[in-house]
Amino acid sequence: MIVFCCKCGIRMQLNAANMCVNCLSSENNITEGLRKHFELKHCPECDRYLQPPRNWIKIQLESKELLAFCLKKLQKDLNSNKVRMVHAEFIWTEPHSKRIKVKLKVQKEIINGVILEQSYIVEYVQREQMCESCSRVQGNPDQWVTAVQLRQHVSHRRTFFYLEQVILKHDAAGRAKKIKEVDNGIDFFFSSWSHGAKFVEFLGKVSPVRLGSRGDKQLVSHDPKSNNYNYKYTFSVEIAPICREDLICLPQKVAAGMGNFGPLVICTKVTNNIVLLDPFTLRHCFLDADRYWRASFKSLLTSRQLVKYIVLDLDVINSAEATIDGRKYVLAEAQVARMSDFGKNDTIFSIKTHLGNLLRPGDYALGYDLYAANTNDIELDKYKSKGLVLPEAILVNKSYEEKSGKKRLKPQLWKLKSLPMEVDDKGEIENDKKNKDYEEFLRGYKENPELWFNLSVTEGEEAPSVPLHEVMAALDLSEEEDGDFLMEE
Repeated sequence: MIVFCCKCGIRMQLNAANMCVNCLSSENNITEGLRKHFELKHCPECDRYLQPPRNWIKIQLESKELLAFCLKKLQKDLNSNKVRMVHAEFIWTEPHSKRIKVKLKVQKEIINGVILEQSYIVEYVQREQMCESCSRVQGNPDQWVTAVQLRQHVSHRRTFFYLEQVILKHDAAGRAKKIKEVDNGIDFFFSSWSHGAKFVEFLGKVSPVRLGSRGDKQLVSHDPKSNNYNYKYTFSVEIAPICREDLICLPQKVAAGMGNFGPLVICTKVTNNIVLLDPFTLRHCFLDADRYWRASFKSLLTSRQLVKYIVLDLDVINSAEATIDGRKYVLAEAQVARMSDFGKNDTIFSIKTHLGNLLRPGDYALGYDLYAANTNDIELDKYKSKGLVLPEAILVNKSYEEKSGKKRLKPQLWKLKSLPMEVDDKGEIENDKKNKDYEEFLRGYKENPELWFNLSVTEGEEAPSVPLHEVMAALDLSEEEDGDFLMEE
């Protein structure tokens, strides 16, 4: 029903107050008495906010978590004034202004059941105040409560390069006060036992680890009057010395426990499980961390001993594809020659390979030269004494290089993020070794598209790419990938 406003006389819909919205707003201010200024205590060192009384939480700017955190401070004020909030959103401010502004829409009943809606802005001033843990560290930078010593006893650091990307991807070491690179590993230092224990739990989800010490503690100080004890805790974590592309000779008991699996197998993937593949039968096995550490073993040959071959001929034995953990394999017989033999001799090897769907005559491949390898392995000698005949070569991966010798992949225009680690100068030889390991680690990234989702690339840059048809040839997309963390090296 159309009526006239009793104040200004404009036409309006009938309501209980007989007044238009403008007149109601001019005579009633429902935001009066509501607080419009608050303070947020922020730690500049760890970038966390204080949630009274003593809890510090990490929140990103203009996130839904920060909005909920801000609204929680004024909810009591809204309830006491019988005002209902219907909408809230951020108003952009300069990050260095130390101001956070939130625009609110609120409703309140004013006259005879008439509900009025108005908007107003609440300003939050960010006050800098260091949290207790950061204050202790500021007073003594070397002070820490929990140390996590992560180790892997292998001859390279590719595992730690990849694990570094996984940690950055999930911000697992965000509360670490200091990170230090050491021989065969990395040390992480935390300001509380719970932060260190949570990080150890994360490591167990992304890699096959063994906990050598469960938070061994050392007494730092004791106050007999108040009966207070201060301890330092240490977690010793060891990663299994098995890496992707390693050639493994399984111990007889382990092979028998897997249904006479192997004994010569290739490690194709490492997460919290170790995926092993028999390249001669396409049988595979998933070995979890507990099962591995009950009967641990080491690699027969590692990726540093890979040799480059050229494929001269290839015949598929069985066109049926075997899908193992999202990747396709086909058995084939191939004739290959070592690239180092070209121009020296005519040595050709006839072998069986699991890469029948990827290789073509003229392609390059990386493999292990068992014909010339000097292996010193007790388990392998036991198999030889029982009549095991070793193949002359075992191919592991296709080498993505053109016949001209030029790189198939585009020049590297991207750069990976890195943890803020303290690194000691170990001399030119050690640095050259580390740089070579890093180049091998990047090669594994470029030639394995399924690893890219764990990349932590610097802002504004893109991850590496390969032609789509080669990705489709290597991957099986018929089933969705699971949500487990991936840790390969």
